[in-house]
Amino acid sequence: MIGHLEGKLRHKAPDHIVVDVHGVGYVVQVPLSTFYDLPPPGQTVSLHIHTHVRDDAIQLFGFRTASEREMFLYLVTVNGVGPRLAVNILSGISPDELRRVVGHNDLSRLRNIPGIGKKIAERILLELRDRLKIQKDVDIEPSGVCVDEGYSDAFSALINLGYRPSEAQKALTRVVQSLGEGHPVEKLLKEALRQLA
Repeated sequence: MIGHLEGKLRHKAPDHIVVDVHGVGYVVQVPLSTFYDLPPPGQTVSLHIHTHVRDDAIQLFGFRTASEREMFLYLVTVNGVGPRLAVNILSGISPDELRRVVGHNDLSRLRNIPGIGKKIAERILLELRDRLKIQKDVDIEPSGVCVDEGYSDAFSALINLGYRPSEAQKALTRVVQSLGEGHPVEKLLKEALRQLA
């Protein structure tokens, strides 16, 4: 699983980029927020990566900030929201604003994002409300400014191992409640796998 890429930006387009790492070009799908922050082609770029594995493909999704990747991981746990739609959502709203929208149950703001209908918007508000509360217990700062990277990396790893998002989240929440905050991903993952065994 690829969690981070740093290399030369070979190509950039609004929906994907190509990052050259020691002669290998990785196609990475990015939200517009990341696209706008990219340097010109030929310069070095560093991205937080989520590796999405399907039966017929391995896709890389890249983000300039850890909070964007964290919110992406939460969005893909929502029933009916796949990785491409999650990237589309993050192209239209920042993670901090999305937290506020969920907190205020602002259906109209979500519906203003292209590709988001009423049913998906309602699901996002309903399902993320509880999940973001759990994240507030894990983060040092509730606003999401300080992201517990170990938690989001462990969550991503469990998803890629085939666990359902709800299972992964419950296991990691129990681990964080018993161990406390600030543990490395290895420890969180080991304890979470013990919980899931």
